[in-house]
Amino acid sequence: MESIRELYRIGLGPSSSHTMGPRFAAERFAEKYPEAAGYRVSLFESLAATGKGHMTDFAIVSVLGKERTEILWKPEEKLPMHPNGMFFEALDANGAVLGTWTVYSVGGGALREEGQELDQEQTASIYPLCTVADIMAHCDDKGITYWEYVEQCESPDIWDYLREVWHTMEDCIARGLATEGVLPGSIGLRRQAMAYLRRTRHAGPDMQQTGRLTAYSLAASEENAAAGIVVTAPTCGSCGIIPSVLRYLKETHEIDETAILRALATAGLFGNVIKFNGSISGAEVGCQGEVGSACAMATAAATQLMGGSLRQIEYAAEMGLEHHLGLTCDPVDGLVQIPCIERNACAASRALSRAQMAILSDGSHRIPFDEVVAVMKTTGHDLPSLYRETATGGLAKAYGSRRNAVLGC
Repeated sequence: MESIRELYRIGLGPSSSHTMGPRFAAERFAEKYPEAAGYRVSLFESLAATGKGHMTDFAIVSVLGKERTEILWKPEEKLPMHPNGMFFEALDANGAVLGTWTVYSVGGGALREEGQELDQEQTASIYPLCTVADIMAHCDDKGITYWEYVEQCESPDIWDYLREVWHTMEDCIARGLATEGVLPGSIGLRRQAMAYLRRTRHAGPDMQQTGRLTAYSLAASEENAAAGIVVTAPTCGSCGIIPSVLRYLKETHEIDETAILRALATAGLFGNVIKFNGSISGAEVGCQGEVGSACAMATAAATQLMGGSLRQIEYAAEMGLEHHLGLTCDPVDGLVQIPCIERNACAASRALSRAQMAILSDGSHRIPFDEVVAVMKTTGHDLPSLYRETATGGLAKAYGSRRNAVLGC
């Protein structure tokens, strides 16, 4: 497994696979063909089906130039490796092709070429163990915990990077809580984070946990939907879950920054295992790979902050992922708004409740985390494509049908 730096990426929303990845690809292609007079970029399958709502075209032309770049949308065509395929062409002044490149945006902002396992810009494999079972056994044998294993594999330099990640998460929540108005896009969805926090402050004690978790997760997710700067955790579409859980625990348990960074390291380790053995791409396995993975990561982090053992942390993460199995990715109008924003809030509450359940247990359970990851991958591949980030099924279809009926279409 590569560094968790590749899991926690800082960049513009609203989508790690549809915005960040294509932008990174455009930057690399422009560096390879700086002399090109123009560019043509073909987008395939899921990337084409929801690319306009996810601002894929904006991400690409902002690098290659709007006046000299042609975007071709091909939602019905598939490339062999992944639903998020791209075909770049560099053109001379006469329209002749100077060079081409086929590349895939595989989730979390990562890129993959034909026949290639890792993005060329990613670090080499630095984790010798790639299952939680093996990592847990190693940690138990050496008397260390998960974050110490991360430090051993990454080097102490990882803490400076995770500090930047955490500060970016905090800033994202702060901006979201301070901003009102309508989010960009066709739905006309209003921001709600500030209102939720105001109501929570006047609510009774029994509403504080749900209210604050909801406000914080909405704040980050709304910033993402508005193309703000976020951290993939592990994706843009699930960027509100870990920050909201960590901020809530920081406030209610008086947790210092060092403990927060260690929790981020543990969360990143579990996310890395999912990414390596399963998938974090909504286009590949549905939203279980995004929100489900983020919930597992947040649950692991929260359980560690509550003093959980190796086994309790693994159990918590297993529940966080297991109870999102089969979750579809059906964004309305291709925007990362409905059901994505509310879904982050729901998963944040679930993450904290599962962490509390794990702490109350002795950590014993029947189905290990690694088996759930394998099942998630299989389940995702079994989902029809209309439930994997194409905006052609599920809630997206229901909303579209109702709106067309109202408009008389």
